[in-house]
Amino acid sequence: MDSLWRTILWKQFGAAIDMLDNALVACPDALWRQSVWDDPSVPSRRVEFWYVAYHTLFWLDLYLFGAEEGFTPPAPYTLVEQDNAAGPIPDHTYSKEDVRAYLAYARQKCRDTIETMTDERARQPVNFGWMEEGEVVSYAELQLYNMRHVQGHAAELSLVLGQHGIRADEDWVTRAKADEE
Repeated sequence: MDSLWRTILWKQFGAAIDMLDNALVACPDALWRQSVWDDPSVPSRRVEFWYVAYHTLFWLDLYLFGAEEGFTPPAPYTLVEQDNAAGPIPDHTYSKEDVRAYLAYARQKCRDTIETMTDERARQPVNFGWMEEGEVVSYAELQLYNMRHVQGHAAELSLVLGQHGIRADEDWVTRAKADEE
């Protein structure tokens, strides 16, 4: 894969991850367990701020891996997110520190994955259970979907913060932040 395209992809993907991190940093403890929305599939279940962030990072990690089979998130996280019978919300709340640690792990994994992506890997067909039967996309297209997924949830959490008068960041993140920051 051309180095120009790898650089462009990382700068934009990294920016989406950094915007998610901005929302996590800005979230006060009082909102960490705040309901973001109710789950229509389980009316009694509230989807809380922390869970949206965790969900986003779990799928970021899984999509970077590129397949459901063989995927294992780093400890202390589990595969419960994939288990529809379990809810799929974990049975305990992850702390902001835990979620930000997962973000740092996934951010580095994303950068490493993009920096080492070959044309062969980019073209590799992938399929996930949520895709329509028989639908296959390339690994590269999955990563663009992955970036949109991260950005969508980063925006969702920023909206929740804004509804409580909290700005997640004064400026839009145009490109991935430098690793030193």
